[in-house]
Amino acid sequence: MNYPLFVSESVCAGHPDKICDQISDAILDAALENDKNARVAVETLVTTNQVVVAGEVTCGQKLDYESIVRKKIEELGYINSIFGFDSKANVEVLIHEQSKDIALGVDNDGAGDQGMMFGYACKETPQLMPLPIVLAHELCQRMDELQFEKLNYLRPDGKAEVSISYENSLPKLVEKIVLAKPFDPKFEVDQVKIDLYKLVVLPVLEKYRLNRLKIDKVVFNGTGKWEIGGPASDTGVTGRKIVVDTYGGMGRIGGGCFSGKDPTKVDRSAAYAARFLAKNIVANDLADRCEVQLAYVIGQKEPIVKSVETFGTEKKEIKMIEDFIWNLMELSVKGIIEKFDLKRPIYQKTARYGHFGNEDYPWERIG
Repeated sequence: MNYPLFVSESVCAGHPDKICDQISDAILDAALENDKNARVAVETLVTTNQVVVAGEVTCGQKLDYESIVRKKIEELGYINSIFGFDSKANVEVLIHEQSKDIALGVDNDGAGDQGMMFGYACKETPQLMPLPIVLAHELCQRMDELQFEKLNYLRPDGKAEVSISYENSLPKLVEKIVLAKPFDPKFEVDQVKIDLYKLVVLPVLEKYRLNRLKIDKVVFNGTGKWEIGGPASDTGVTGRKIVVDTYGGMGRIGGGCFSGKDPTKVDRSAAYAARFLAKNIVANDLADRCEVQLAYVIGQKEPIVKSVETFGTEKKEIKMIEDFIWNLMELSVKGIIEKFDLKRPIYQKTARYGHFGNEDYPWERIG
């Protein structure tokens, strides 16, 4: 890590793109709950009072897509018509069954698509994740929690951006934090900033024993005023927050997003496997920083490429590290699915605050 300063951002659960990710994964969960072998590839688009859900679903039971969509919108706090988007929005469903050409490969335990995936880990945090993205996620999560609790003048949507200075490839100081969150205009922007500084910024910094950033190093709502967020302000689409979903830009990302895809889609499942391998290398003190790459061909069971990069931080010979991880788990599509028990309705939670670093997820286990 040779950057003297590194910045990562995250977004709140009510961000338009994240609304789409969560709707797509809510449909996936509903399908898997009814049929563990369901095939799902669903994209969502949201704009002012409009939701479009499109894609392919093959499931043993018919799903009530409209109810799934409306329930998720309400859960995210879009319950007021003044937002220009709520659970009464028009919902258009354009879903058909999986292509027979794709099913031909998947039915034989092959990959549901071609692609390359990356997994990354480092020693910057207890989660073995880069510090900037971990802080950004936690800032967004705290703002969302306060929206439904102490600070109910806050409204859905929002972002956080964290700048960290590095020295000798290690995080040194939090230099600046940027927060963005819509709020009721009856409240003054300066008071909202103070509330977020005390209830969001300081607790997160204290949790990680970081420097106590002064309030003048926190930027809140760059234009000062932000009343209406969400799809009425900015159209959202599934899969546009892949950097937020992964490593905040510090690790490479693959060619496809995760949300709305069942685990036969290696864009998702193999990215989880790559993270598992990278994390286990770092957790076992074989390297301080690690990246694993995998690549697959549609219809084929095994990866056509598997490689590891330790950025010069390895503690053992690369050959030993490779022998360790390539024997840690079966990297066929079927092997990944069975290792992490992925044919379960576990995906909605992953669609907010990142797919990695949460110990509840099976691909975050050690060993």
